[in-house]
Amino acid sequence: MGKLNKIVKILGVVSFLMLVACDFQTSKINDHIPEVEDIIGQMTLEEKVGQMTQITLDVIAKGESVYSSYEPLELDTAMVKRAIVDYHIGSVLNTSNNKARTIEKWQEVVLEIQDAVKENTRLKIPVIYGIDAIHGATYTMGATMFPQQIAQAASWNRELVKEAAKICAYEVRASSIPWNFSPVLDLGSDPRWPRHWETFGEDPYLVSEMGKQVINGYQGDDLSEMTSVAGCLKHFLGYSVPVSGKDRTPARITKSELYEYHLPAFKRAIEEGVGSIMVNSGIINGIPVHGNYNLLTELLKVELGFKGLVVTDWYDIENLYSRDKVASSHKDAIKMAINAGIDMSMVPYDYQRFCDGLIELVQEGQVSMERIDDAVRRILNLKYKLGLFHFSKPDCNDYTKFGSAEFEKVAYQSACEAITLLKNENAVLPLKKGSKVLVTGPNANSMRTLNGGWTYSWQGEKADEFAKDYNTILEAIQKEYGIENVDFVPGVEYNMGGSYWEDKEVNIQEAVKAASKADVVILCLGENSYTEKPGDLHDLSLSKNQQKLAKAMASTGTPVVLVLNEGRPRIISEFANEMDAIIQTYLSGNFAGDALADILSGDVNPSGKLPYTYPMYANSLVPYHHKYSEESKSAEGAYDYGGGFYPQFEFGFGLSYTSFEYSNLVVNKLQFSSDDEITVSVTVTNTGTLAGKEVVQLYSSDLYASLAPDVKRLRRFQKIELQPGESKKVSFTLSSMDLAFADTNGDQLLEEGDFSIKIAKQEVIISLIN
Repeated sequence: MGKLNKIVKILGVVSFLMLVACDFQTSKINDHIPEVEDIIGQMTLEEKVGQMTQITLDVIAKGESVYSSYEPLELDTAMVKRAIVDYHIGSVLNTSNNKARTIEKWQEVVLEIQDAVKENTRLKIPVIYGIDAIHGATYTMGATMFPQQIAQAASWNRELVKEAAKICAYEVRASSIPWNFSPVLDLGSDPRWPRHWETFGEDPYLVSEMGKQVINGYQGDDLSEMTSVAGCLKHFLGYSVPVSGKDRTPARITKSELYEYHLPAFKRAIEEGVGSIMVNSGIINGIPVHGNYNLLTELLKVELGFKGLVVTDWYDIENLYSRDKVASSHKDAIKMAINAGIDMSMVPYDYQRFCDGLIELVQEGQVSMERIDDAVRRILNLKYKLGLFHFSKPDCNDYTKFGSAEFEKVAYQSACEAITLLKNENAVLPLKKGSKVLVTGPNANSMRTLNGGWTYSWQGEKADEFAKDYNTILEAIQKEYGIENVDFVPGVEYNMGGSYWEDKEVNIQEAVKAASKADVVILCLGENSYTEKPGDLHDLSLSKNQQKLAKAMASTGTPVVLVLNEGRPRIISEFANEMDAIIQTYLSGNFAGDALADILSGDVNPSGKLPYTYPMYANSLVPYHHKYSEESKSAEGAYDYGGGFYPQFEFGFGLSYTSFEYSNLVVNKLQFSSDDEITVSVTVTNTGTLAGKEVVQLYSSDLYASLAPDVKRLRRFQKIELQPGESKKVSFTLSSMDLAFADTNGDQLLEEGDFSIKIAKQEVIISLIN
């Protein structure tokens, strides 16, 4: 084994370094855009530092402070002049007062900022406006809201994900905003983390594939097109696995883990040409990432050859001093971050302190002019590629498809393909038309819970106001089954005046009485909306009030369909066995209620698959790609002590109203060399009576390795549709390096030996030989 794996490893590293070297020589030509270089040559230090500065909109809007603005929103001419003209600020982000605006207001605001630049600055360098539009144009009224990323991943449908991204780009650019802080490519491998639902799930390959679709959907073939926006990968790197599970707290990640699990999706998106990257707000192995030269310069800019813009997250340079205590002063924090590789600081308020501090650092020789010019070049290059130097007045008439029925059809289809059927005992679903239905639970009548955070406002609390014309779960079921056949008793309600997780018992006994008169209970449990630090929790179980309601419904003897409307998998093992059916809606957007109703009735056959492992216990948060030791249920000479891998539902799992059979797994080479491609095919047959969509998933297992191998890894997938009785041959191609892994130095290592290739219950063993 040793000889071959050493050869493959060395060749891989040498080839990679040669590619990096060539790419760097090329990038020095490609990145030096003549028009940009001409501008840089004319810029003063103050103008360059201003370009590296980003402020939030409230800072330049009329209001009593920089933290809030008057309504209706208007820019403050004096504050615009101070920031844009006097301090040469290069970027603005966010909305004002945490509130969505009309497309007309956005066009007015952005045009006024750009006019201030044109009319009052020497070099007329346009401002780049950025926004968090993570599942649609978050802060634009009337925009199309799609399922959140975790739900889009559950569709396992590349084409739908790309189409949603294209529409999002169209509607964000219609708002005169060219820069979108999306997608999130962090792994969703710890459900305690409050940004779990912003991810594409726990698998590196699934995240990589979906991230690629989003970048291509956002950026298109030409960033300067008025239907394209620059993407921004979040959050480089290793943000999603803090030891505590709480947002922005320390993580411990080995180099092997960093390269094997966390890096692939970012690497893939960089290869697709993503325009920008936002940095992890946390700490890895004791070093805040915003001050980590090894990650931001050596890995990102040198090893990966990233040519785009690196921007901080909110206030994170200041946090090096005020929170993380690795800088001795605000000025020291600026030096640390800029020298680490940060190009733009999301300040977002006190821009004077940042600008003055960075200017002093350059004058004192503590930050080089070369580093400043590199940052400014990256910023201006992105502005140039977006066509901002030729900014023209926007026109609503140029965006006639904004919020259109055509776009909303894609959002509805995305929700249909995301929603995942997890249990269906005795085929209780689909429900017959005319059934008497009781709808209960705190998530039954809320658009806020269907959408989650980053929906019309940061925490999503304004969704019920802005999305009132769409159907909640209750309203969609009433529409599907007739209002006369649907009874609603909430049982438990969220305390809207308190923290997002607080709920209260309202009328559980009334719900019990209503259940006795119903043919079926639709029990809608889950979470209220949240994101980031406000979403930190101490207990992954559903609240005691929701558990109480679930057990009360189960005790009635009426069949219960549990609908989970949640951003992360909350523990349901206390009552899951008592539920007749379980459906996961995730956060599927404005059409989640309609899609769910159509699935309940059978008008739509569910096809979603879990993009994460649904845990059974709060102390068993193990992803599907765990080690063999994590499956051990007993020790030598000891009784079963409760170990092992016991998920509530496994990664990739999801039921259909039809059935599928797999056969004839064929591999073109049972023995292969490091240069070979491996072709794998399997036949899938719809053996049921309904048309349905199935996700064909190919996994590999390294049976023995020099580092403890994962039990299995997803390598390929394809979503197909089959009519009753129809069969289809599905083929995949693997390279030998798909079976490699990252060693302790982060190098890709391919070892000779045996590998299992598995699709469903079909399996074949192949061997890498010398």
